Amino acid sequence: MEANHVEVRHLTREDMTALRKASEQVYQDAPLLAWTEPVVNTLLTKFPEGQLCVCVDGKVVGCAFSLIIDYSKFSDDHTYDQIVTGFSFKNHDPNGDVLYGIEVFIHPDYRGLRLARRLYDARKELCENLNLRAIMAGGRMPNYNQYADKLSAKQFIDKVKVREIHDPVLSFQLANGFHVRKLLKGYLRGDTQSQEYATLLEWANIYYTKSVKLINAPKAEVRLGLVQWQMRNMKDINQLFEQMEFFVDAVSDYKSDFILFPELFAAPLMEHYNHLSVTESIRQLAKYTETIRDKFIEFAIAYNINIITGSMPYLIDGKLYNSGFLCRRDGSWEQYDKVHVTPAEKRNWAMTGGNKVRVFDTDCGKIGIMICYDVEFPEYARLLADQGMNILFVPFLTDTQNGYTRVRHCAMARAIENECYVAIAGAVGNLARVNNMDIQYAQSALFTPSDFAFPTTGIKAEATPNSEMLLVVDVDLDALKELHTHGSVNTMKDRRHDVYQLSLVKPLNT
Repeated sequence: MEANHVEVRHLTREDMTALRKASEQVYQDAPLLAWTEPVVNTLLTKFPEGQLCVCVDGKVVGCAFSLIIDYSKFSDDHTYDQIVTGFSFKNHDPNGDVLYGIEVFIHPDYRGLRLARRLYDARKELCENLNLRAIMAGGRMPNYNQYADKLSAKQFIDKVKVREIHDPVLSFQLANGFHVRKLLKGYLRGDTQSQEYATLLEWANIYYTKSVKLINAPKAEVRLGLVQWQMRNMKDINQLFEQMEFFVDAVSDYKSDFILFPELFAAPLMEHYNHLSVTESIRQLAKYTETIRDKFIEFAIAYNINIITGSMPYLIDGKLYNSGFLCRRDGSWEQYDKVHVTPAEKRNWAMTGGNKVRVFDTDCGKIGIMICYDVEFPEYARLLADQGMNILFVPFLTDTQNGYTRVRHCAMARAIENECYVAIAGAVGNLARVNNMDIQYAQSALFTPSDFAFPTTGIKAEATPNSEMLLVVDVDLDALKELHTHGSVNTMKDRRHDVYQLSLVKPLNT
């Protein structure tokens, strides 16, 4: 095929029809691999600069697709689907360090013009301009199937390296300055030509300059303070504030990053409304919620600590929610709601469940917050983990040991299932003059995954049952990163997305 003019440029939505035709020619034996318009639209929305095309005489005849990823979140044993996440591309991270190549193809009628080399040169230029440390990709070995009965995959790679064997993909990659970092097994499901093997390829950007963040760098060691709150009679809200500040002050003295209060810890103020029905009395308590929130914001700034306020009844547009607030030490704050209200909360208080399932960004990474009964629903926690949660905070309130056991064991399970830390904090004591809040049982604790880097029991620390106290404990976020890639088991990586999937009914961006 002759060419009068060749151009490499960024792909646009106007190129979609031509791209689709080229893709169908490349993948005519496997139509499901053809790049569809919705998939390419997602790429162009997330990372338009990373999607390149090559045109011959004005016609799009090939492309190179890429993402930016934070490679520390993956291991050298990843799969293609773990990178593209079912072609949702949610792993694209503008703050990442690696340009990951997810596709290069050339229309069969235009091969032999060295068009792929032009795309690779443009991709290298993009990597340099974005100051990324490397280009990485999983390279297929389409000719390996011809030698699989005689050579192991490693032997095949070695022979391609010394040019005893030619492979259209691997030989090309090596000629373009890539080196084989590792042999991958099971990289691309259904790739029979490569016997599902691939080479993990890397091209190092020699011009990369690592930027050093001198202040406000992400923390690996995070200190938590868990308040096991004593329910006691209080004459007014000022007495509540004094007790709140006592714990915030104490935890701050230990230079903690977070403090967690229990669910409905302000219930003692309901004593003043005990003459009303339980439905009405908790609505009276809800009138204090914004005032308490504002006091917590004040404490978060003054004591330089992120405060998770447990929960309080919150009346919004006539509906009563069980809500709390993340009060960051920079003065910003966000609300979270109990999604699953208990039968008793519906029956006695006419409470309504929230409908947002999301993680929160903090100066110590991404966290999740689930109120009491919520932790008994594994799907909820898994959706948070899929959004990058490292620490799950669970404020709770249980009256009996039966209820506490449910919360405790479910919290421990969530730590194992989602490879994260789970902190629970509850209230203890009695409220003799508050209807429906007579007794409480709690043992606050910090749970971990169960692997060699963590306590054998999965319990990092726990309070004395039914005693008012403060639990201060450190967690290591780097240990979680190591677990995600090199743990004895990999519950997050090994899920069978081809068999089952979990998704939000209402996406976060709607």
